[in-house]
Amino acid sequence: MLKKINYRLISQILFFALVALISLNHYLKEIGSAIPFISSASLHAICPFGGVAAFVALFQYDLLISKIHTSSFTIFVIIFALAIFFGPVVCSYLCPLGSIQEWIGKLGKNIFKKRYNHFMPVKLDKVLRYLRYVVLIIVVYLTTNSLKLIFLEVDPYFALFHFWSDEATIGGLLVLGITLFLSLFVERPWCKYACPFGALMGLTNYFSIFKIKRNHSTCIDCKKCDRVCPMNIVISDKINITDHQCIRCNQCTSELSCPVPSTTELRIKDFSGGGKKIKNSTLFIAIIIITFGGLLLADVLGFWQTASRNQPKSSIERHEVTGNISGNTTVEDIIGFGLTLEEIEKIMGIKIQNTNMPIRSLCEQNNLSFGTVKAEIHLKLAE
Repeated sequence: MLKKINYRLISQILFFALVALISLNHYLKEIGSAIPFISSASLHAICPFGGVAAFVALFQYDLLISKIHTSSFTIFVIIFALAIFFGPVVCSYLCPLGSIQEWIGKLGKNIFKKRYNHFMPVKLDKVLRYLRYVVLIIVVYLTTNSLKLIFLEVDPYFALFHFWSDEATIGGLLVLGITLFLSLFVERPWCKYACPFGALMGLTNYFSIFKIKRNHSTCIDCKKCDRVCPMNIVISDKINITDHQCIRCNQCTSELSCPVPSTTELRIKDFSGGGKKIKNSTLFIAIIIITFGGLLLADVLGFWQTASRNQPKSSIERHEVTGNISGNTTVEDIIGFGLTLEEIEKIMGIKIQNTNMPIRSLCEQNNLSFGTVKAEIHLKLAE
């Protein structure tokens, strides 16, 4: 008997490889040897969470956050469209960080067997589940008030695809290392307890068109759906699974795990109300069509812009935007505030090859005083 095709694994590998190639190609572009036919956009340009904070800043201040690209808005809109239909499938089908946690978790399952994913005390686990909403609020608040990607300093997603470059931060690498290590004991620890974008996407479980539904009249109460759920959600006592932690991996469905046909399915209506279920193969095709179709449409309409658009608008004074220049502020940030690369090079008295390098690092490499350079940048911006 042929083994069922794992469409979700195919999707995970596809998007992991795509993001990895784009990140690598951005680095290769910087040294003049980019791969043909692969986008050389930075990871900021394809980051959906960047679009979340940018939306808030755009309404609050009428300007874009430094390093944010219009392509981030496009990615966020596409993912939100997917979520309206199917819930947070981005977490289980598209997110590379979620995928690598899951893959490492398979090793943990082999080591710890049934003990895996049950190390955390239940009471503590229930409390920690809401920590990611605290992270979401803090990150959005700090980002929109500083107009910088504050989260970048500890972002494991960014570190995952930049661990080999000088763009990776120590904080990001540390959080990534902790996340991957904990994945040996806990299924998707970052997704469960800390991911701000996952927190936002989790809310779509409440209003998505398709929901995972359980037919209580045919359920034999074997609890297998509870055991296979990576997010430790109790499914066997519910009709509609709308838990904010559900990532719509569909592991609990009759197609994959439930031993009784047509008992747990991703559907529009309840079993009593008729309606069709959606198979994993159909879901996979829908994700591909909506994602890449949306990107193509955005490109045709001119919304797919991967260059930074962070020039401050007239509704905010320039000195307010630049008040938080720090050692981690990059040359690209300063260009976004209004200076040209030539003006920055003149202030520092050096030739700058990598505009993504932090100002402090450049100063240290060239025996310059960061405080003096920072002051001169402020003076130039105030002209």
